[in-house]
Amino acid sequence: MDELFLYTNPMSRGRIARWMLEEVGISYRAEILGFGTTMKDSAYKAVNPMAKVPALVHGRNTVTECAAICAYLADAFPAAGLAPAAAQRADYYRWMFFAAGPLEAAVSNRALGFEVPEGRERMIGYGTFADVMDTLEFALRSNSYIAGDNFTAADVYVGSQIGWGLQFGSIEKRPAFEQYFGRLALRDAYLQAAEKDDAAAAGLQRAG
Repeated sequence: MDELFLYTNPMSRGRIARWMLEEVGISYRAEILGFGTTMKDSAYKAVNPMAKVPALVHGRNTVTECAAICAYLADAFPAAGLAPAAAQRADYYRWMFFAAGPLEAAVSNRALGFEVPEGRERMIGYGTFADVMDTLEFALRSNSYIAGDNFTAADVYVGSQIGWGLQFGSIEKRPAFEQYFGRLALRDAYLQAAEKDDAAAAGLQRAG
């Protein structure tokens, strides 16, 4: 079996990829990169020219972007049961890529102090921040998980964004969001990933 390498930093979106790897349950190696240092080295830019983490290397395959990593791992290791059957993937794809597009953009813009000017909502893919929050709540209103009754890789990605946003105030603390992430945060794989990333973060602080 080809070895899995995760390039990451514990204070980055790499935590999403780490959680997904723990859900898959396959052995992997994590290499911790530093912002502005090893992340900018030519050796890593050969893996990801964006010089950002995470990046996943699996044999000859290199995957970047968290949503892509989650979807790739679910397909590469089907025994983990983290992707619906092909005929049942509509909501799985819909909400994973909603989080990668409108949700990510709206939350990032809000954090940077940018608001879509009134009357210009049609010029930007997500419309308004309120539209995004309402749509996300709609997705969670009648299901235990983002794509239905079963936990999938989409929950790793969407749930990570919601959990991060609730922690740092970039996503509204609506009951639907809090209840949803509360369920996810009890998962063994989530707790294992958090423990490993927290230990890595402590190691970086000691080294710094």
